Amino acid sequence: MIIISNMNEKTLERRVASTLDELLSIMPAVVVTGARQAGKSTLAQKLTSEPRRFLTLDDLDVREFAENDPEALVAGPEPITIDEVQRVPKLLDAVKLDIDTNRRAGKFLLTGSANLLLMRQVSESLAGRASYLTLWPMTRREQLGIGSTGIWDGLIDGRDEDWREIVTGQPAKPEDWRALALRGGFPLPALGLRTPRQRLIWFEGYIRTYLERDLLELSAISALPDFRRLMRASSLRIGSVVNQTEIGRDLAMSQPTVGRYLNLLETSYLIVRVSAYAVNRTKRLIKSPKLYWGDTGIALHLAQMSEPDGVHLENLVLSDLLAWRDARLETAGIFYWRTSTGEEVDFVIEAGNRLLPIEVKATTRPRLRDARHLRTFRKEYGEKSRYGLLLHGGDTTEWLTSDVLAAPWWRVL
Repeated sequence: MIIISNMNEKTLERRVASTLDELLSIMPAVVVTGARQAGKSTLAQKLTSEPRRFLTLDDLDVREFAENDPEALVAGPEPITIDEVQRVPKLLDAVKLDIDTNRRAGKFLLTGSANLLLMRQVSESLAGRASYLTLWPMTRREQLGIGSTGIWDGLIDGRDEDWREIVTGQPAKPEDWRALALRGGFPLPALGLRTPRQRLIWFEGYIRTYLERDLLELSAISALPDFRRLMRASSLRIGSVVNQTEIGRDLAMSQPTVGRYLNLLETSYLIVRVSAYAVNRTKRLIKSPKLYWGDTGIALHLAQMSEPDGVHLENLVLSDLLAWRDARLETAGIFYWRTSTGEEVDFVIEAGNRLLPIEVKATTRPRLRDARHLRTFRKEYGEKSRYGLLLHGGDTTEWLTSDVLAAPWWRVL
């Protein structure tokens, strides 16, 4: 079992661990990517299925060796873990050669703080030789020591009519979602830092490190103050449809520059763009993506907000959905749905040939009117749509209509 340790010596499981073990038993290489400080190195070092050589390219001596003689670095029969592999992209060519010479399941575990498939410097994707996993910041249940994501599998696998019993059957305790949003999901600020001031110091150090070191390895950015302004502007647009022209006008930047900066933030797993569900039946759909952050704590720090609002609860639900989706072997899609006339569903899970629409409301007392867009979606997609799920900030689990269940967010996440 894979665990991480926090400052209080608790051991906390990560949902993706069992998937990682399974992939290593089959594929010669597994690549685990995610934002810096999400817990990739800890996850890799705690892998106990067999002894592994551990190297990190944060070590300048190891990095120099990798640049000068990558084939020698990866040679030998011993399983090897290479941390922060994006620092020497050409090392992937040596990994490919070694796999093609002597293919063996589990030989390579590679971690990186950037999406290698989106990096221009990376020409070798290890297609057919590697499986890719994303480690997102810790979910609420991982922080509680349960080692899982929300109960999405139970809702998808269960009958719609049984949802209320599935939700109320969870041994969950109420929690203020605002506190969860403020601490975010990075292990240290979420588990080891107790005061807002301590987290402020950590978040600011994280952003400075990203701007002054990590970002420069991805792209030549000379105007770091402009990039930071773009980061703040993005943190203030959570849940909004991405309009690069509008952002550029507000920041006095060209649209191509805004697009490039957003791509870099996405490559670093700091922002997430959620695609629109684009199967158009009878309505004209909005097809531009919506913008969210990989971690609400970072986003709130950049936005200089001490009090989260409803879009941050949306972001928390998305963060959990992403961790669930990317720990599954079965393919699932996460989308949103919006029409040009203003009808909108926050998230749509596409699993198999069915759709599960989800609406998120910060209110503690959901009303019938809160279900109207879920019902419109269901009417639009007919039998393909599951019942609607409305997550809210209160305590009651109830059927708002015969086909829309209102449930507290903390019972599901």
